[in-house]
Amino acid sequence: MKLITAIVKPFRLDEVKTALQELGISGLTVTEASGYGRQRGHTEVYRGAEYRVDLVPKARIEVVVEDADAEPVIDAIVRAAHTGKIGDGKVWAVPVETVVRVRTGQRGPDAL
Repeated sequence: MKLITAIVKPFRLDEVKTALQELGISGLTVTEASGYGRQRGHTEVYRGAEYRVDLVPKARIEVVVEDADAEPVIDAIVRAAHTGKIGDGKVWAVPVETVVRVRTGQRGPDAL
């Protein structure tokens, strides 16, 4: 199993959720996040005063999938989150040793 984590622009979240639903992904976790990458934030003007926004709002999406489903899920997230502009985000996968469904005690793939 793999834990796939994606950091994307918040306004692309609905597109990513739709893409995952089309692949049959039944569950995910979304967290509001903030950070920066190469762009190092940006400058905004508010009421005539210019100020620097160091941490840009992002959405963090986490999904646990079978190993065979990892690449199609990553590809779907990348396609759905892509705008072609700086700050589109990152996606990565890490191995998961075990998963337990708390309600039933099921383990492994049955717990997904």
